Amino acid sequence: MLSPRGRGALSEAVLTAMRAGKTSRLAEAPQPDGAEDAQLALWVLYEQHYQGFEDVAGELEWDPHLITVRRGLEQEFERTLRARTPEAPSPENFAEKFFSFVAEHDGPSVAAHVQRKATEDQVRELLRHRSIYHLKESDHTTWVIPRLSDRVKAAVMELQFDEYGDGDPSRLHAHLFRRGLQDSGLDSGYGAYIDEAPLEVLEENNAMSLFGLNRRLRAASLGFLAAFEATSSGPSRRMAGGLERLGFPASMIGYYTEHVEADAVHEQLAVRTICGALLEEEPDLHDDVYFGAWTSLDLEDRYAERMLKQWAA
Repeated sequence: MLSPRGRGALSEAVLTAMRAGKTSRLAEAPQPDGAEDAQLALWVLYEQHYQGFEDVAGELEWDPHLITVRRGLEQEFERTLRARTPEAPSPENFAEKFFSFVAEHDGPSVAAHVQRKATEDQVRELLRHRSIYHLKESDHTTWVIPRLSDRVKAAVMELQFDEYGDGDPSRLHAHLFRRGLQDSGLDSGYGAYIDEAPLEVLEENNAMSLFGLNRRLRAASLGFLAAFEATSSGPSRRMAGGLERLGFPASMIGYYTEHVEADAVHEQLAVRTICGALLEEEPDLHDDVYFGAWTSLDLEDRYAERMLKQWAA
């Protein structure tokens, strides 16, 4: 993947420095020209820890000047996310309260729109946006594994083994999505559509990376995972129905039907076994679990609100 186009003074400065390998100039980096500029710069810096860019030297992954810029951006981003988060429920009966917390969250639904009345062009746009995450699906959670106790680590590995195809490369969820894109006539290249990803997609992906890359936020990462899994099965069923209604290929439909059953199991594993065990061992992390969970729900709402408004217009 080549590095993307900048969206303002900061992302342009970061990208120019990365491509040239002259990062010391970022000691006086400009202020971002708004949220999209900041979030793209942060996404670019995080991407160095995934697959990187063909036009950026690999040794820059831990360049101190880039890390300094990244730390400033992610600290501001974390403050923003925490300011959006409501007070967590009391810690007693964690699993039951967590499922109620998720069930009571009634935000707008892109999947319901796809199921009932989305056009083919709207769904193609949605798939392009989703590709930014789904082509590296679950990778942010893998970063958390070394930071966990044996009991929690084993439970996360059980879930991740399924996400990664039970050892079969052709069954990785990222591979299934890639094949669905190809069969739908879309570009299946990793990061191919980053230049059209809206702010909400950048924020969602950056939140996953923020939580996964910082050990102190391991509980937020697992809370994000639990909320994501607990809200995936029903929308996946609706997505599959909408794709079938519009005549999308079986491989793209199959990606979503795969998640209907899998995520119904994963939600119990993520909430009861993973987060439940974590909080038995480290009860002080309770609020961070809900911080991650709310962030997952809220960022999906923000994306849905944007797209439904755009499509209605």
